[in-house]
Amino acid sequence: MTILLMLLGLFALILIGVPIAVALGVVGVISMVISQGFYILPNVALTMFEGARSFPLLAIPMFILAGALMNASSISQRLFALASALLGFVRGGLAMVNVGVSMFFSELSGSAVAGVAATAPVLIPAMHKRGYPRPFTAAVTSSSATLAIILPPAIPMILYGVMAETSIVQLFVAGIVPGLLAGFLMMLLCYYYARKHGWPVEEIFNLCRVWVTFKEAFWALFLPIIILGGIFGGIVTATEGGALAVVAALFLGLVVYRDLDWRFLYGAIVEGATQTAVVMLLVAGSALVGGYLTEMRIPGQLAAAILTFTDNKWAILGLLNVFFLLIGIFLHSAAAIILVVPVVMPLVAAAGIDPVHFGIVVCLNLAIGQQTPPVASVLITTCAIAKADVWEVTRANLGFIGVLLGVLLMSTYIPAVPMFLVEWFYR
Repeated sequence: MTILLMLLGLFALILIGVPIAVALGVVGVISMVISQGFYILPNVALTMFEGARSFPLLAIPMFILAGALMNASSISQRLFALASALLGFVRGGLAMVNVGVSMFFSELSGSAVAGVAATAPVLIPAMHKRGYPRPFTAAVTSSSATLAIILPPAIPMILYGVMAETSIVQLFVAGIVPGLLAGFLMMLLCYYYARKHGWPVEEIFNLCRVWVTFKEAFWALFLPIIILGGIFGGIVTATEGGALAVVAALFLGLVVYRDLDWRFLYGAIVEGATQTAVVMLLVAGSALVGGYLTEMRIPGQLAAAILTFTDNKWAILGLLNVFFLLIGIFLHSAAAIILVVPVVMPLVAAAGIDPVHFGIVVCLNLAIGQQTPPVASVLITTCAIAKADVWEVTRANLGFIGVLLGVLLMSTYIPAVPMFLVEWFYR
């Protein structure tokens, strides 16, 4: 009953326009005062500060800033040219290029919104000029960009790792196969639509053009090897990998490509600081709610209640899938992870579910939530750039949402899909 009342209060505040971070803080403070009295108020600021000062969380502003720096340079245009040279001879190849470029950019920024901001202004006009319908163009851009929540170095995985107290690097490794699988299935879906609607072949395959565009994009292609290779190889932590991404993006924009001037650099730093402030305020606000729930032993009570209903871990995973799908419709991924994951982790542990496996399941659920209104942060951002109607794009997006649902089911009930590489590398 306590959780239900808190959720109802939280959603009521959000529906009247209160920012999610503020709503979390208000609900947390009211709950603490009701249960423990006004003498607890002096501890509020300390609780928020302690909740937001975890060392791994430093990776978030680093990757956000790296993504903003890459957005300000010509990386997306160079990747688009190379992908077009490689796939332009396939029917519907430009749609496949859209998916491929979004997947690659996901490996650099860790943020779906940053990916849309970087790729959509390049890809959407190009597809529209070739005769692709505007709703489909926005749908494929939005869905492929949301793979950033699954492919490393995904920012939601960093948040989950902190909240669930599990290995962020192992989460990164576990996201590789589901992310690549989702991307390639999206490409196959693009090919099916292209055959069905007679969309064009862009160009004849030209090996010389492939070589020229490869040389122009070489350093951009080298970035994931530096960043992810350092993290997976144990040379740097995920947090240090974020700092490495910033240094690499600065070097690429200022020294190699020389298209990142001081005006763009200032704008990238401001954007990175703004997005970081939003995330960290969410973390601080959720610390109040989490502290109250822990004090009242709510997570343990929830675990015990569900385990009396069923102790089958596959059934529990199914229930949690439905729960996170519903939560993802109404909350941003960061808020959902921060608010819900600490509550359900005792249940996950009691059911014998691997926390790394569960992290991929959570991220896939929230990736679907980024595509389902009313919140649908990535979808709405894409529609704003494409100047397309949200509901028309949602209809065009159903096939791609179906792909994400299929990968979610495979990752949930065939644990080898996300866990194969983790078992191979780390266990």
